[in-house]
Amino acid sequence: MTARRLVGRFLFYLLVAAIVVYTVFPFYWAIVSSLKEGSALYKVEAIPPHPAWGNYVAVFRQQSFARNILNSVVVSAAVVAVSLLLSVTASYAPGRVEFRGRSLLLLTILAVSMFPQVAVLSGMFELVSWLGLYDTLSSLIVSYLILTLPFTTWVLTTFVRELPRELEEAALVDGARPWTVITRVFMPLMWPALATTGLLAFIAAWNELMFAITFTLSDRRRTVPVAIALISGASQFELPWGRVMAASVIVTVPVVVLVLIFQRRIVSGLTAGAVKG
Repeated sequence: MTARRLVGRFLFYLLVAAIVVYTVFPFYWAIVSSLKEGSALYKVEAIPPHPAWGNYVAVFRQQSFARNILNSVVVSAAVVAVSLLLSVTASYAPGRVEFRGRSLLLLTILAVSMFPQVAVLSGMFELVSWLGLYDTLSSLIVSYLILTLPFTTWVLTTFVRELPRELEEAALVDGARPWTVITRVFMPLMWPALATTGLLAFIAAWNELMFAITFTLSDRRRTVPVAIALISGASQFELPWGRVMAASVIVTVPVVVLVLIFQRRIVSGLTAGAVKG
């Protein structure tokens, strides 16, 4: 192996190590900070000598954090289910049917996802109030679809477009209707794309704060981002960073576990259609 190749490989691994440290260090430091309290939070220590596990206990004891986690699970799961159901059916027409204005329709769907949340906040508030959904989990499910549905529809349309037409034609010849083609022929092939878009939609709903803090009022309806944002100390000017970091670690772990479980399908979904044979 030449010296040039050795240097190139060394620089490559050095870059990979730098990226890993850059991405993993914030989560590591959150764990370390969650095990500290008081003045120990301002000391730089790789491992706390006296871990303050009480921060994790206080998160559940001093507020209804378990209820907030359940709310986030219910809302995120419902958003994923509705987004995938609607986007799978919506992606069939622009992905497989030739009609005038198809490109304009796809660009419109993509443009909807580019609007900042604050631009539609007042309109969504009026809609939620008119439907009588204020301070309910349904208000969050309805509002989160604005964030997830355009993205999932766009990604699944790209995936559906790459599926072999022979499968669809064979099903239509056998008398299958479009709904049967979607559910019996396409969906078994779309699991990598469904896992990818579903997980990204789950993360978006799980971490959303602006709609959640606007459309919910009571503590029993709040999701975890709002619960973390409203953690307060003994006084107005004191913020218990140990409890804040403990709560952040608790709500981050489920997302990390989901990514580890579906990592193969996520990679397959993200690379689907990237190379044409």
